[in-house]
Amino acid sequence: MHIVMLSDVYFPRVNGVSTSIHTFRHDLMRAGYKVTLIAPDYGHPTENEADILRVSGWQVPFDPEDRIMHWFGVRGMLNKLRQNKFDVVHIQTPFAAHIFGVRLARELNVPSVETYHTFFEEYFHHYLPFLPKSWTQSAVRKVARLQCSQVDGLISPSHAMLGLLRKYDVATEAEVIPTGLDSDWFRKGEGRRFREKHGIAPARPTLVHIGRIAFEKNIGFLLDMLVHVRQRIPDVLLILCGEGPATAQLKQQVRSMGLADSVMFAGYLSRAGDLQDCYCAGDAFVFASRTETQGLVLLEAMAMGVPVVALAYLGAEEILRPQRGAVIAPDDPAGFAEHVIALMHDPTRRERLSEEARVYAREWGSHVFAEKLVHYYRTIAAAKSRTA
Repeated sequence: MHIVMLSDVYFPRVNGVSTSIHTFRHDLMRAGYKVTLIAPDYGHPTENEADILRVSGWQVPFDPEDRIMHWFGVRGMLNKLRQNKFDVVHIQTPFAAHIFGVRLARELNVPSVETYHTFFEEYFHHYLPFLPKSWTQSAVRKVARLQCSQVDGLISPSHAMLGLLRKYDVATEAEVIPTGLDSDWFRKGEGRRFREKHGIAPARPTLVHIGRIAFEKNIGFLLDMLVHVRQRIPDVLLILCGEGPATAQLKQQVRSMGLADSVMFAGYLSRAGDLQDCYCAGDAFVFASRTETQGLVLLEAMAMGVPVVALAYLGAEEILRPQRGAVIAPDDPAGFAEHVIALMHDPTRRERLSEEARVYAREWGSHVFAEKLVHYYRTIAAAKSRTA
């Protein structure tokens, strides 16, 4: 089977979509399938660019990390792709990749599948604040219905996200297939090494949040929570690892709240070791996003044996529901802080949750979901051939 994936985002641009694509590609290729990926060119190639076709593009207004792929670049690439024998087109994002992916699938007469990774309804109003939220929500729902009707099959990373699509009146055949964790994530990081590198005392109480520093991630909530934690644990440190459009505003907020000595902005870290070390530098992983369609960072923290304290919404709720290695906190900063404080003051409980987390994370091994994805490809291809 030869799969072509198209995405408006991929490494070195770090986010959950990039991680999902990388994980599935790795498992599919390891199982003997050929996977070609079309993605933007950021000017900084990854370590392994085999079977990755890069397209130049423009920076996205209000979000300079991202790129809009040039029409002529993708069009020229489509001419070359027509010469290949693909079995399925897998679209990963609903922008240029969707337009070109639908066109390619129709021209090659092969099935098209699209993964709906992002809860855009609670996303765009952060970046288009001059428009009423009701307008952006309505537009997102209309576009979702249109685009989902243009593909043969849909993939949702969680039942919660698929439920929302059904509320949008999306009727396309769909399957829930989470991403899961690559086997590399079950190798323990070195928290002590990260602390030494960044001058953090070995015994300092430390919380970690890893993810894109974006408005929809609700990181301001964690700063409000930190104020309450500091009242009981004065030397607590919150590490924020990642970059994004909200970085400057959050740094200003940290200064204005008098939290400069209690918050560390770690920036982007390599997934080849530094990131695992950062996870393990924390006594707990804290998470407050209400818009996650899955929440892979929760599983990554658990795989590292780091207890999680988090809000439980959408896809994150499906991971957190068993409360194995994790504590579901209330959606108010003071209540959230109480759960963090209780955990920080109870090393025996932290150790128990750490062991629970490692065992639970192993149940999310990515190879299982890659096999499910291949089965879905074949199901959609068979359905398309019956209606041809």
